[in-house]
Amino acid sequence: MPERMLPVPDGLAGERVDAGLAKLLGLSRTRAAAIADEGGVEVDFRPVGRSDRLPAGALLSVRWQEAAEVAIEAVEVRGMGVVHEDDDLIVVDKPAGVAAHPSPGWTGPTVVGGLAAAGVRVSTSGAAERAGVVHRLDAGTSGLMVVAKSEHAYTVLKRAFKERTVDKVYLALAQGHPDPTSGTIDAPTGRHPKAEYRFAVVADGRPSVTHYDTVEAFRAATLMEVHLETGRTHQIRVHFAFLRHPLVGDTMYGADPVLAERLGLTRQWLHAARLGFDHPATGERVEFESPLPEDLAHALELLRD
Repeated sequence: MPERMLPVPDGLAGERVDAGLAKLLGLSRTRAAAIADEGGVEVDFRPVGRSDRLPAGALLSVRWQEAAEVAIEAVEVRGMGVVHEDDDLIVVDKPAGVAAHPSPGWTGPTVVGGLAAAGVRVSTSGAAERAGVVHRLDAGTSGLMVVAKSEHAYTVLKRAFKERTVDKVYLALAQGHPDPTSGTIDAPTGRHPKAEYRFAVVADGRPSVTHYDTVEAFRAATLMEVHLETGRTHQIRVHFAFLRHPLVGDTMYGADPVLAERLGLTRQWLHAARLGFDHPATGERVEFESPLPEDLAHALELLRD
């Protein structure tokens, strides 16, 4: 079990424990938070939680278990289409029920596993189980994902997502009728304080900004076009739940299960419809579109009847 003892540098004074630990040890913030939750972090020999603040000059003690490696299993992903491929990148149309990459506890198909099964060689930058992955979609969300094939493309695309120069446009079906019909949700998101598997709007969360416009209103729901300014985990789902208009079918975030059943949905109604970015090799702006999958299109037909 690795253990580290070091003083809190002045530059991290006042930071949350999970954020400061991630920077000090080069861990993901999620992993740092898990270490704190497991009782592995002490400040001046007193246990602290993930959201406690680091005092300047204090002695930080950290103990943690090495995370088990997660291997990529090359398994064909049925229904995953290739929208574009060149020497630097591949854009896929991900079906629902497929994760971006392997992770502890996930036993289903993955995008990187499907690419491996198809013989597509991707960038080796980043964590081994996330080969080539520069952004993610939830397993229950369908639509466009770009995966880097070259190391150069990985670096450039990661920077583009970080600097928010990528256009990410989603179609989302929200319960009820959000008011105003077009607007911006600017509310920080982070781990739910009482449910680790969920996220929520929290005061000390990461900045999260979602822009939306009404496309079509129905009696029980509203079809929205959503532009992401940031790309936090579950961001669209959390923000619309925060407005008390959860996405149809998203029972994890409070959606009506009766409406989902009536529309034949077994997942949240959310689709990554358009993706635009500067090509890492040519600098040319490229844009891709994905049509609605059958289950989401069928739900709209039922609402229109």
